[in-house]
This record gives sequence, structure tokens and C-alpha cells, in this order.
Amino acid sequence: MYAIIATGGKQYKVSEGDIVKIEKLDVEDGSTVTFDQVLAVSDNGLKVGADVASSTVTATVMGQGKGKKVIVYKYKRKSGYHKKNGHRQAYTQVKIEKINA
Repeated sequence: MYAIIATGGKQYKVSEGDIVKIEKLDVEDGSTVTFDQVLAVSDNGLKVGADVASSTVTATVMGQGKGKKVIVYKYKRKSGYHKKNGHRQAYTQVKIEKINA
């Protein structure tokens, strides 16, 4: 069984037992998070729309972290303009415990 959840402006396909890195949530390690914005659930047949309006996905927070550094480099020729910047995206690592369809 899998579900598609929406969080942080992104969509994730998850199954029970999966460990997923999602956009940072302001929660503590070990706490439980419930995702109520479930877009689709599939066991044998696919359920979407009004069929999954009351579905939820429960997950446990495993930790917080930062992703790999991405280098952003801006350059304009002939003018001597160049700017180098780095970015590390913050994430929350969660383990999917239960899909309530």
C-alpha cells in the first residue's frame, strides 16, 4: 500500500516503513506528525479526490538536518560582475508509521 502526501509545497510517494526527507518542520525529534493532505491511496485500486478526503498518514520524526551544499554562481561578462553563493536546504527526516485510508 502506498500514499501520495503533500507537504512543504512538494508531493511524496510513501509506503509504511519508508524513511523520507521532507521540507523542514518545526517539531522535535521523536514526536509524531500527521499528514492530512493525502492526495491518493492505493492498495489494489487507486482512490483519489473525495474518497481520500478523510485519509491521514502518520509519521515519526527521526531528526533534523541540512542537505548537500549547492553552489549558486552569477556572472555577467565584460562588466566584471560575479557573485558566488552557497545554499544548504534544511530538512526533517521522518519514518512513515501508518497509512489510514
